Amino acid sequence: MQKYICTVCDYIYDPALGDEDSGIAAGTAFEDIPEDWECPDCGVSKEDFEPYNED
Repeated sequence: MQKYICTVCDYIYDPALGDEDSGIAAGTAFEDIPEDWECPDCGVSKEDFEPYNED
């Protein structure tokens, strides 16, 4: 599954790990996260994330 990176603080959302502190279970695709979810590190919205490539 595609990882996503916060364009503000560089937090990487990894769907294999989810975001347990926010109630997002491991295995949850970024597209399936609720729209009101916020970056756990800096608090910006889901709109401030972009696909992350590990190249």
